Amino acid sequence: MQEQVRAIPEGFHTVTPHLVCAGAAAALEFYKKAFGATEIGRMPGPGGKIMHAEIRIGDSRVMLADDFPDWGSNGPLALKGTPVFIHLYVNDADATWQQAVAAGAKPVMPMADMFWGDRYGQVEDPFGHRWSIATHKRDMTPEQMQEEMQKAMQQSQGCGDQQGAQQ
Repeated sequence: MQEQVRAIPEGFHTVTPHLVCAGAAAALEFYKKAFGATEIGRMPGPGGKIMHAEIRIGDSRVMLADDFPDWGSNGPLALKGTPVFIHLYVNDADATWQQAVAAGAKPVMPMADMFWGDRYGQVEDPFGHRWSIATHKRDMTPEQMQEEMQKAMQQSQGCGDQQGAQQ
């Protein structure tokens, strides 16, 4: 009898990021240093590029490949940016954010306590991918989040008014 193949392979979740970038081999090394990634495997492609690789960060897999512009596969540097963030939940967001910056990520948003209950910040890796890094600190109802968001917006508007008055 033939064994039934799983529709979602062992070790994967329903959604799996697949990153494309120039310099995939260097990106693999960066993700190991920045996020403690474990390399699962890589498949070499033409011209020394990586056709496909997989890493694990925490309990999630991420696929990775070099860009191949002739095949319509471009990374964020070639596209001059990305509208996509990879959200990374960790036990200590501050430590992971610092580790990513020390490994070469560019700070985009400093770590802060957010109105939705997370400690949260953002970095851009050297390959153009944006990462949001968070530790969940408080469980909140949608109503509580809405209330905290309104307070945060009022405070940020107040800071702008104060700066204008000081100039």
